[in-house]
Amino acid sequence: MIARGALPFLLAESAAENVKGAQLYPQVATRPIGFVTSLQTYHMFQRRETHLKLKESMSHAELVVEMRKPEVKAAILKAADVPVTDPGAMAQVHGMLGMAAPFMYPLQHPVDYEPEPTKMLAARAQAAGQEIHDLVYDFLLQEGGTAFAILIGSNYQTFNHDAIEQMWKDPHTVIGLSDAGAHVNLIFDAVAPTYRLTHWARDRSRGGRLPIDLVVEKHSSRNAALYGFHDRGSLTVGKRADINLIDFDNLALGEMEVRPDLPAGGQRILQGKTGYLGTWVDGVRTRENDEDAGARPGRLARPTA
Repeated sequence: MIARGALPFLLAESAAENVKGAQLYPQVATRPIGFVTSLQTYHMFQRRETHLKLKESMSHAELVVEMRKPEVKAAILKAADVPVTDPGAMAQVHGMLGMAAPFMYPLQHPVDYEPEPTKMLAARAQAAGQEIHDLVYDFLLQEGGTAFAILIGSNYQTFNHDAIEQMWKDPHTVIGLSDAGAHVNLIFDAVAPTYRLTHWARDRSRGGRLPIDLVVEKHSSRNAALYGFHDRGSLTVGKRADINLIDFDNLALGEMEVRPDLPAGGQRILQGKTGYLGTWVDGVRTRENDEDAGARPGRLARPTA
C-alpha cells in the first residue's frame, strides 16, 4: 500500500512481480474520517492543572459532579495547559481538539455523519451567546459526562457525502480504511461495514443511495479479489462459507461506549450493533443473534494462487 495523505492507493495483485506495470486502485472510506472528543477520552481541558488534579483522585462520576461546580468550572477555564513532557504522547491532541472545537458536531443516537453545518458547536455557541470553550465545557458534562462530539474531516468540504458517492460508483475504487486501529481512543471506524449497509443502501436522506448489491460487492468480493483471496468473497460453490445473515430492516448501530479493556489499562471507543442473525467463518457459526457463539475457527489468512 502506498499512502499519500488521506488517500491511499492499493497495489494490484497482478503487479507483484512487476511494479512498473502495476495498476493503482484508490481506496475510498465509507464516511468522512472524524476525530471524537469526550470527557472519558481526549478533550481540550485534559491538561488544565485543576482538571489533572481532580482526575487523579476521582472516579469519572465524581469528576463530573465536581466539574459542574461553578468555581471548579471557572478555575479550569482560566487555567493554562500543563505542558506534555513526552513529545510523542497522544495527550498533546488536546491542543488540536481546542482549535477544532467550533467545527465539531454533537454525536447523538442515532449518529448522523452527514449533518448540516448549522449543527456545528460554533452555531450552538452563537445561538446561546456563549464563548465556544464555555459551551464545550458544558457539553462534555451532558449525559453524565458521556457526551461525544466529532470533527468531521476528509471528504466533507461540501458538507455532504456527494463526493463519497461519486467515488463509490467509480468501477476502479475499493472500499476500506488504512488506519489499522492505531487511534482507538480518538476514532471508532471499525463499524464501517455496518454503516455502509445502513447509510448507503437504506437510510441516506440528503442524497442518493446505493444499490445493496454494489455495497456488498465493494466490501466483499472486490477486496478479496484485489488482495488475491480467490477462495472467498462470494457465495459460490467451492469457496469458503464466510457468511453474514442480516436482518436488513432492523440493522442498526448502537450508542458509543468507552471500555478500558486493552493491555496496561488502555481504553477504546466501541459502538454496538444489532441485526446480525448469524455469522459463519468457513462454515462454523461464530455469532448468533448479535452474540458471540464461542467458536474460533479463524486462522492467519494468506493470498491464494
